[in-house]
Amino acid sequence: MQIGNRLKDFVLYCKSYRNDFLRLKRLLSSIEQFNKDGLPFYISTPRADKGLLDQILGNLGNYQWIADEEIVTANPSASLDKYQAMPGSSSQAIVKSEFWRMNLAKNYLCLDSDCVFIRPFFLSDFMGSDGIPFTVLHQNKEYFQLAQNRGHSRVQANLKSEAQKVQALFERSGPEFYCAPAPFIWSAKVWESFDQHYLKPKGLTIWDIKIPDYPETLIYGEALLKYRAIPLIAIEPLFRVYHYDWQYFLMRRLGENEEKLKSNYLGVLYQSNWESNMNAVGDQKSLPPRLLKRSKRFLRYLQSYF
Repeated sequence: MQIGNRLKDFVLYCKSYRNDFLRLKRLLSSIEQFNKDGLPFYISTPRADKGLLDQILGNLGNYQWIADEEIVTANPSASLDKYQAMPGSSSQAIVKSEFWRMNLAKNYLCLDSDCVFIRPFFLSDFMGSDGIPFTVLHQNKEYFQLAQNRGHSRVQANLKSEAQKVQALFERSGPEFYCAPAPFIWSAKVWESFDQHYLKPKGLTIWDIKIPDYPETLIYGEALLKYRAIPLIAIEPLFRVYHYDWQYFLMRRLGENEEKLKSNYLGVLYQSNWESNMNAVGDQKSLPPRLLKRSKRFLRYLQSYF
């Protein structure tokens, strides 16, 4: 792949893998429909998945492909062996965080494959006319309260614990902030500041950070608060995210749908871990676990009425 010398102000990026390619196809279709400013879209996958990617996406949409391995080796201090040995969920998070090293863009919208746009979007949704990107930064109170109301108190406890661990890395006390959910507006300057001021003085790379114990979304937010590489212009999440199926069932019962969401959100994210019908390589579990999973999901659907 040929990389130009001139950095773009803003691009769209999705790191995907073979099991998510049907979801990625849906995302790509929505980008083709709603990308009114023609923002460039980059997709990265493991090199071994490129054949299946071409098979599923075909000629749909305008995007540029990059091998994950190219992103990994763009960091001269990184180890390709660590990438290959790491569980996919962890390596995926780090590859997304290292995309800035490709020198393609000053800022990027980091999308997950299970995102889908539901209305037109423009560059102005992600950054100001002065070139400063916005930052999703909030305290998650609406989601925490909903989880408490529905008897899922562990949701808040787990997320607060993660946030506090990352705060401790940066020696910051005070309220917990979240730069999630996806998609994330990320600045190359912020990631570079984390590399220059935190990792290099310790002789580390981001591959040495224990993700998911220290989620990359929290690292980005704390690095921004610590090193102030860009001015902080905080906004609410860009997408409505259904973290769990119980949340989706409840909000649908209360009248929420994609048409109504358009007034406040650019898109929707349906979590892949409970949307198994979109797995490109099928459900690998045997019949009994699949039936148990469906039964539990149906019970959560019934619970949304109480």
